[in-house]
Amino acid sequence: MHRIGVVGINWRQQRGTLLDELTIPRDARIERLPALREQSGVEELVYIATCNRVEVAFATDGNIPIDDCRRRIFELLIGREAVAGEAERAMRAWHGEGAAEHLFVVASGLDSARIGESEIAGQIRDALADATAAGTAGPRLDRVFTEALRVAKRVKPMTEGRIGTVSLAEIAERHVAERALRTRGSVAVIGVSPMTAQCARSLAARGIRVLVVNRTLSKAEALATEVHGEARSLDAFRASPDAVEALILATGAKEPVLGRSELERISARTPSGEPPLLVDLGVPPNVSPDVAAAADVTRIGMDRISEEAAEDRDRLLLDFADAREVIDDAVVEFRRQTAERLVGPVIAQLRLSYRRSALEGVDRLLAKSLPGLAEADQEVLRRWAETLANRLAHVPSIGLRDLAFAAGPSAVEAFFESADPALRESLATAGDRADAETLQPEVIEP
Repeated sequence: MHRIGVVGINWRQQRGTLLDELTIPRDARIERLPALREQSGVEELVYIATCNRVEVAFATDGNIPIDDCRRRIFELLIGREAVAGEAERAMRAWHGEGAAEHLFVVASGLDSARIGESEIAGQIRDALADATAAGTAGPRLDRVFTEALRVAKRVKPMTEGRIGTVSLAEIAERHVAERALRTRGSVAVIGVSPMTAQCARSLAARGIRVLVVNRTLSKAEALATEVHGEARSLDAFRASPDAVEALILATGAKEPVLGRSELERISARTPSGEPPLLVDLGVPPNVSPDVAAAADVTRIGMDRISEEAAEDRDRLLLDFADAREVIDDAVVEFRRQTAERLVGPVIAQLRLSYRRSALEGVDRLLAKSLPGLAEADQEVLRRWAETLANRLAHVPSIGLRDLAFAAGPSAVEAFFESADPALRESLATAGDRADAETLQPEVIEP
């Protein structure tokens, strides 16, 4: 666990544009991850990007300082050399047990702008799947991500049972619904994604007409049928927009999907005569803030959505003390399991060493002082020596387990620094075999 780290930026940072600059487009991630891993110098890497966070989880050989990883990853994502202290100011960092705990909290939705948001566990699962497809995931990250998803599954009923299935989409839908109900107009949902689908269903349930717009018309038609709305291709909507009072956008496009001319056409057709309301959930933005302002269109972006979601965060955290307790217990248990997995082979090798030394001593005793001892008596002496060796190894075994749990595997390594070179080498080999063990990632169902 001491070789695992996480660096990243989330909704708490002030510079919304930095989040955009660090975001790898969804369709380019699998292709870019191998180079990102190789150039950052880490052994394993998982890239996580959501509407309000970009984080990179990684595992190293233990010799690279985490600040070096943070700077390298920052520079590779942003595409330029960082000025002094820039990476450290922009990206937070977690290491070892702190990194595992952070991933548990993130996957459970307790670090989101809106506590308990339902999409995050699926996004974490997708991030691990992308890394697996790209060949950048590995046994260390597989273990911690698998456990994070397991913890999220346990926490989910605690959050849903109190506040329901919540997400940033709810806040977007609330803004748009208020406008549409006041002016009695339609709403365009641009881009078919989990968030826009949730918005469309909620708006339709309020009796608001929904127009679904998507680059691929068939996807728009499927959602439109579900919400009893209409469908348009993005090109058709750009050329001749329907009369709508508000828009929600959440596409994975690298460039803005609506420009000034399209916004002006939309504004000219609002039934109420008011400028349309535009809620942009895209990362990067689907509509440039400057272009929206120039077209006199009211735009609400992810920065504002995240700020609103965070307003009652501290109060809600108190309500989820039991969920936090589940995470704390899971962190302790994960630390115990990790310590046991790493120190277990070392203890087994230590027991073998004790046994070997005891039997070698018996053989010397028999050859030098008891050459005429009967075979049956020799066997009794050997069994006694083995039993004594096991008992003598028991106490240090318990101590090593406690040391690994309390202070980490590096403390166990330090403990044997002054040991016999042959013993130290055999113990190190056993530890390396355990650390390199490849486990098949367990599938955690949503």
